[in-house]
Amino acid sequence: MSNKELLLSEISTDIEDLKNFDILNISSSLKSKIENCRKYLDQKMTSSNDLIYGINTGFGFLQNVRIDNESLETLQSNLIKSHACGLGERVPDEIVKLMLALKVKSLSYGNSGVQLKTVERLIAMHNNKVYPVIYTQGSLGASGDLAPLSHLCLPLLGEGKVSFESKEYDSGEILNRFNWEPISLQSKEGLALINGTQFMSAYGIYILQKAERLFKWANIISALSFDAYDCVPDPLNENIHKVRPHQGQLLVAAELRRLLSGSEIISSKKKQVQDPYSFRCIPQVHGASYDTIQYVKAIFFTEINSVTDNPNIFPEQELIISGGNFHGQPLALGLDFLSIALSELSSISERRTYQLISGLRDLPPFLVSSPGLNSGFMIPQYTAAGIVSENKQLCTPASVDSIPSSNNQEDHVSMGANAATKCKRIVDNLEKVLAIELLNAAQALDFRRPLKTSPFLEEVYLNFREYVSFNDSDRILHDDMLKAISFLQNNFKFN
Repeated sequence: MSNKELLLSEISTDIEDLKNFDILNISSSLKSKIENCRKYLDQKMTSSNDLIYGINTGFGFLQNVRIDNESLETLQSNLIKSHACGLGERVPDEIVKLMLALKVKSLSYGNSGVQLKTVERLIAMHNNKVYPVIYTQGSLGASGDLAPLSHLCLPLLGEGKVSFESKEYDSGEILNRFNWEPISLQSKEGLALINGTQFMSAYGIYILQKAERLFKWANIISALSFDAYDCVPDPLNENIHKVRPHQGQLLVAAELRRLLSGSEIISSKKKQVQDPYSFRCIPQVHGASYDTIQYVKAIFFTEINSVTDNPNIFPEQELIISGGNFHGQPLALGLDFLSIALSELSSISERRTYQLISGLRDLPPFLVSSPGLNSGFMIPQYTAAGIVSENKQLCTPASVDSIPSSNNQEDHVSMGANAATKCKRIVDNLEKVLAIELLNAAQALDFRRPLKTSPFLEEVYLNFREYVSFNDSDRILHDDMLKAISFLQNNFKFN
């Protein structure tokens, strides 16, 4: 199987491009931009005595402290070492991989002043699966993701730790293994490396990719539940949605009609006139979450194709300008909004699970024969409810908080890193809640036999039954829930 290459160029990188790539590279035109920018900066440093923030000055509140030319390399390496103050859990390697790619992308526009060999080392680390050990806590999401990006770049200096072949090593050991010399950072490089939003951005890309996959599953599983609960098809009628034409609502209604097409259950005569909102309003609720995902996706598309360090260098205009492109406010607000949208998908899923076990619609209480002797699916709903409650708590927006830092020089921060890490927990929780709904929907569907659902949903059901069998008496459902999660993760046929 050949490795998939992601070639970064002057063309915008799409979020889809960041899926399942193995080899990272940059185009020759970007290499030229990097080299030209560095050349301009070196000339500037020899021809001017002006104070230029972060290049020949201290950082943050120490912006007015001049650094002599002989100490510039020490200044940059000191910056990375002193700012590597992360704590908490380790960032997963799959997100570190994205951080490396996004850092390379941002540095490659030729506005950051880094050496080409610095960028090439980051690429080499990625391509050899050498992933720096980074921690989830420490970034305020304002002066860039300073702490996590410092840990990302410590291995350039031969410092810090890396993950390689599922083991943790001191960076020096890995440099020796690959015959890599430590990078001698030049003026501006340390600041270019750790100013930026690549921690928030990588989390956002990971979350969006997973959210889009789980959104598809949410529609499939809700369609199974729709039939398993013997729902009235009228709320899916196209005419209803044409007179309230939100894009997501139209899309979900059409998708549910497709998923349920050919179902014997949906075409059978119904005893009830209407169904609970968790079924009747699937297009409206799922659709609103879809629209939010697309909105946030557009924010991250702009971000990953941007220069987010400071100061920015414009060789053609002979300008070096200090600004605030590192501030994570767009991402923080987007991630908070995305958290709410994903939490709502879990919330309505849990409500469908509750309805399925309620003993209504000719289904046995808790979806098991001999209820009383057997508790059946009583407690998985508790689990789903607890997870959904946690998601609601996690939806408290991080972006409304700000704690000043650097002696009040950095007096407004986005807290986007916290928005990112809690949003990841929400999307991971959503997967669990959907797996529990699927477990219940499949069980309820068995009580509808001999009637069948649609051909497509029957295929989903049969594939799921290869993971989890029908539950005819009490057993350890923890194991079944884990298998249901595995089914959602590994059945790419339905993703």
